[in-house]
Amino acid sequence: MKILETTLLLLRKDNEILLAKKKRGFGEGKYNGVGGKLEDGETPEEAMIRETEEEIMITPTKYEKMGVIEFLEYVKEERANVKFHLYVATEWEGNPKESEEMIPKWFSLDNLPYNEMFPDDKYWLPYILEGKKINAFFDFDEEWNLLSYHIEEI
Repeated sequence: MKILETTLLLLRKDNEILLAKKKRGFGEGKYNGVGGKLEDGETPEEAMIRETEEEIMITPTKYEKMGVIEFLEYVKEERANVKFHLYVATEWEGNPKESEEMIPKWFSLDNLPYNEMFPDDKYWLPYILEGKKINAFFDFDEEWNLLSYHIEEI
C-alpha cells in the first residue's frame, strides 16, 4: 500500500478562513486549505511553509499544529494511506495571491462552501474552527464514498 505524508494549512483572521480552489491535479475544482506532500528530509512544518509559499505566495509566521488526519483512499487507482498534518496560521507575511495551482478566497465561518470541498471536511473542520485539536481517520472507497470515520479530540 502506498503511504503519503502531507500537510494542510488554513489561514484564519477574525471570523474568516482562507480556502483555495485547486486549479489542477488531485482535488481540481475543490476548495481546501493549502499544502502538499513532504519532500525527502523535510519536516511537516517545513513542508507546510514551503507549500504555502508556492501555492498562495505568503509565509506563515504564527501558526499552530491542530492535529493529524489519516485517510485510507485511492491515489491514482491505488489504495493509499495518506497522513496529513493540519495547521492553522493567524499571522503571515504577504498577501495571498493566485498561483498556477490555487485561487485563494476568504470565507465567513458561517458560510463555508462544504458542497465544493472534500466530503470529510464537514466532519473535522468544525472542530478546528472551535480551536480543538484532533486526531482523525477517514476511509473512502474508489468513488470517494465515505465508508467510516473517527474523530478524537486531543
